[in-house]
Amino acid sequence: MKKFVAVFGLALLTFTVAGCSSNYVLEKKNGEMIITHGKPEVDNDNGLITYEDIAGNEHAINRDQIIQMIEK
Repeated sequence: MKKFVAVFGLALLTFTVAGCSSNYVLEKKNGEMIITHGKPEVDNDNGLITYEDIAGNEHAINRDQIIQMIEK
């Protein structure tokens, strides 16, 4: 019984942590929609937004090209 409770608790913790990473949708001025994995990082020094796409590739885009950023 103790093993079951331990395994169940570990599984619950794993699913809770995995669910914390929200996807975001970036809408560009040209109408293109970009879905990101996790919250994009805004660098105020150089004006770039860095994000990871669904495939896991990292990209950077100029903040001026983004109309809005919405949590999905």
